[in-house]
Amino acid sequence: MGKMNNQEYYNTIVQASSAEFKDRGSKFIAYAYPINTADEFKSYLQALKKEHPKAVHHCFAYRIGTDGNTFRSSDDGEPSGTAGKPILGQIDSKDITNVAVVVVRYWGGTLLGVPGLINAYKTATALALQVTPLVQKQIEVVYTIQFDYTQMNEIMLIVKQCNCSIISQELQLFCSITVGIPKGRMQEVLHKLNDMQNVEIIKK
Repeated sequence: MGKMNNQEYYNTIVQASSAEFKDRGSKFIAYAYPINTADEFKSYLQALKKEHPKAVHHCFAYRIGTDGNTFRSSDDGEPSGTAGKPILGQIDSKDITNVAVVVVRYWGGTLLGVPGLINAYKTATALALQVTPLVQKQIEVVYTIQFDYTQMNEIMLIVKQCNCSIISQELQLFCSITVGIPKGRMQEVLHKLNDMQNVEIIKK
């Protein structure tokens, strides 16, 4: 994941998916979710715990952010290293981020042993990630642009032309919009904005 720093794009999923893997009576259901924050992940996990109250384990891993530095994995009571790590390993082998996978396990009465568990969590995760399309998104740098109402059309044109995404906007007499500027077009956007009078640009 460390190689992402100079890249302008990252890979992720945009829709949730699930898949099931069975081994000797144990059932492993993997749920993959596109997420942007750890809080988003927590609400998915809580919902799954409500949906599967009889499951013995809810193991997971996620990776967030284009630098790849925000990640977590949990074995949720399975032997150390048998669940969270294999789940994260599958996310990383696809080189994707802003993704969480939760694997819900129903106990089937037979011990699977460490290799069996690793295989089950890995396979369930791989299956869930296979059934959702991977997409490429541009890495964006977030700025707030403050400007006068009269400059709105000009600013919006730059935002649109350069493929920036609008995160939030307050359009009164003095306007403020927060935008994600594609990393590859940053110089161009900042250059255009800096050429304008009374426009303030603040990096978030």
